[in-house]
Amino acid sequence: MLFEQIISKISEYLYSYALIIILVLGGLYFTLRTKGIQLRSFREQIRVVGEKPADKKGVSSFSALMVSTASRVGTGNIIGVSTAICLGGFGSVFWMWVIAIIGCASAFVESTLAQIYKKRGPDGCYGGPAYYIETALKCRPLAIVFSVLLILTYGVGFNMLASYNLQSTFSVYGFYKENITPWVIGGIIALAVAYCLFGGGKRVLKITDIMVPVMGIAYILVALIVVCLNANTLPFVFSTIFKEAFDFRAIFGGFGGSCVMYGIKRGLFSNEAGVGSAPNASASAEISHPAKQGLVQMLSVFIDTILVCSATAFMCMCSGVTPSADIAGASYVQMSLRASLGGFGPVFITVAMIFFAFTTLLGNLYYVNQAINHILKRVPGKKFNTAYYIIAAALIFVGAGLSAGLLWDIADITMGLMALINIPVIIILGRYAFKALKDYRTQRKAGKNPEFHAKDIGLPHDVDYWE
Repeated sequence: MLFEQIISKISEYLYSYALIIILVLGGLYFTLRTKGIQLRSFREQIRVVGEKPADKKGVSSFSALMVSTASRVGTGNIIGVSTAICLGGFGSVFWMWVIAIIGCASAFVESTLAQIYKKRGPDGCYGGPAYYIETALKCRPLAIVFSVLLILTYGVGFNMLASYNLQSTFSVYGFYKENITPWVIGGIIALAVAYCLFGGGKRVLKITDIMVPVMGIAYILVALIVVCLNANTLPFVFSTIFKEAFDFRAIFGGFGGSCVMYGIKRGLFSNEAGVGSAPNASASAEISHPAKQGLVQMLSVFIDTILVCSATAFMCMCSGVTPSADIAGASYVQMSLRASLGGFGPVFITVAMIFFAFTTLLGNLYYVNQAINHILKRVPGKKFNTAYYIIAAALIFVGAGLSAGLLWDIADITMGLMALINIPVIIILGRYAFKALKDYRTQRKAGKNPEFHAKDIGLPHDVDYWE
């Protein structure tokens, strides 16, 4: 199909050249300017995430972390990692780690800026890249372009892909019919999401708020069990990861399908560092200093990639199941768990995917709401929201039955374009995040609970908070 080929070529170009350069160089720049904050501040991240807001009704750092983590920790941690290993080899896991470690510094800067430039609203504070682009750079057209890309990425690309990934986990069961089952499951998912969007799903949301952390912990524990059962394979797994990661002849011989490209693609899809999505959640936190939320969002990247993605990777690589393009996606993960845990394995992955995918869908639509509010400069009315909810549910339904390759490429392109806007912007505005970090460190050394004032860093822009 010509359309799929064009989309695939655009995706390949973005990740073969533009994004690799900007993500790696941007992340290294932020790492140097923050003096390796992601390697020096882990204890401080843990301390800050436990702080409670002064206003009991305010959003805590932990709550903002859960919103961004709910979006990050999802189908990409299972299906994305599996796809990377099957198509790029074991070496792609190493490059996932690299992009996550480098990306932590980018995550710190973008979330700190989101806090500095956040806005007051009737229900608390809000913000994100569109707001710091508009406030600091005085460029509303670029801010609107970013908001549109965010809607396309999360409301269209990621949600359609999450729907497809979820229904694909049922393909190992006898009742699965290729031309029928995806649409049935897609319809069920769409109706469940619509139920929540229209306000009837408060009980469901409360249950998922409890179950997703529980499933996350259960997922990592199951992965540890699988690794322990296959501990004798670990030397081979580690040697293969590093051997393939630095096989430069193979990498440069076919870069479009190399472990580097798949590691960066799937790593970025999973942790979203530098993309500009998490700052929308970060801005909602009620805290005393913007740098605190930057520290918290680095923790989210760590949870996503170093813990959950690595859990999937080692669970698969230690199982003895040979990865190949034919089983890329849910099949490889389920086959790996079946080899180690018998019939329990595929069922566990299906259950995990149901919970991860459902909260990912709702978390993504939270970002879409923020983008719509920015474009319209107001909270839309009931008629607009009704139309939006119907379209959002319809896209989820359609995504379940489309081609996996096309959906991955669409999501990769729109996410890549977000990063191409956000990274240069936070490089330009980064000096204010660096000054905020210096101010934070100075106050911490003096034994204070840091409090931020815009004048202390010479902020030249008018902001709603911090005066």
